[in-house]
Amino acid sequence: MKPEDVRRLATALPETVEGAHSGHPDFRVGGRIFATLWVDEERVVLRLGPAEQAAWIEAEPDLFEPLDGAWGRRGWTSLALWDAGETILAQALLAAWRGVAADAYDRI
Repeated sequence: MKPEDVRRLATALPETVEGAHSGHPDFRVGGRIFATLWVDEERVVLRLGPAEQAAWIEAEPDLFEPLDGAWGRRGWTSLALWDAGETILAQALLAAWRGVAADAYDRI
């Protein structure tokens, strides 16, 4: 998969807006980031819950890894794009979107 695939799949999710922070494109729902695209590194960082993170890493250890430190312990997970298929990318983006959307809209 390529960065343009991340953009296409992420922005297809309801109410998703593309933004940017720290020089990287990101994708938000309800004003909260659910994915950040690292174009040069060909990876996307997803906001998953810790249990979801563990399940993805167990299922696809060559594709998924937690971020270092506290970010990783909170569920932030890196997905390598070069070996990911569209189904895995789409499912991972949806999982991240669902968690953030539920949290963002519960606060309203």
